[in-house]
Amino acid sequence: MSVHNENPRRVTTQRLLEMKRRGEKISMLTAYDFTMGTIVDNAGVDVILVGDSASNVMCGNTTTLPITLDQMIFLAKSVVRGVKRALVVVDMPFGSYQGNSKEAIASAIRIMKETHGDCLKLEGGEEILDSVKRILSAGIPVMGHLGLMPQSINKYGSYTVRAQEEAEAEKLIRDAHLLEDAGCFAIVLEKVPAKLAAQIASELTIPVIGIGAGGGVDGQVLVLHDMIGLNQDFSPRFLRRYANVQAIMNDAIGKYVEDVKSGDFPNEKEQY
Repeated sequence: MSVHNENPRRVTTQRLLEMKRRGEKISMLTAYDFTMGTIVDNAGVDVILVGDSASNVMCGNTTTLPITLDQMIFLAKSVVRGVKRALVVVDMPFGSYQGNSKEAIASAIRIMKETHGDCLKLEGGEEILDSVKRILSAGIPVMGHLGLMPQSINKYGSYTVRAQEEAEAEKLIRDAHLLEDAGCFAIVLEKVPAKLAAQIASELTIPVIGIGAGGGVDGQVLVLHDMIGLNQDFSPRFLRRYANVQAIMNDAIGKYVEDVKSGDFPNEKEQY
């Protein structure tokens, strides 16, 4: 009988639970291709999200809705090939799980079999609970996503902070508990009041990862392109830019163009 030797450095869903129990914060970033996946993984990030935000930053769409299941699978396969340590979470795109749990499990199995990702993320609470339970019943780990849910942007009409009113806050708390009770291993809370997010994180035994949800949660996630300054058009309050890679690239490419035009590139040492 063959024995699988698990990499002791590999981040798993169980290790995220252990991190929460000992109060260690969880770092999470997006990646959409092999090169970025490799870089983010080597930098020590705990969780890599192959997000449907690729619809915006990779495809140029104004919302996350247009990206397809096939496109998400293609991107996730590329990322997974570059990752050795981080847990890889793949977003299920709009239309692949809402309203039909049979379609949800078929989509989920396709993603897992074709990408070799570790787990999936779905947006929604009580409304998608049947899909969540069916996916979990197949042994596929699920991360929930509540608060601002970009796949529902046409319902909201804007990207404003969610759950500021009592009724929506109560529903958010209820949905978080429903997802935990169903078996989700973690939940992302997006753009909700910090006090509410901290309350939910304290009530749940599973990790709560925030984006625009304050520091009282168990971890943080940002879109890589925003965080390193590749995208300069998006500047919400919760975003901290750690670099201006766009400026570095503009400078490098501009110098390359200049050298080609002047005949300086290639020089004699750069020829055969």
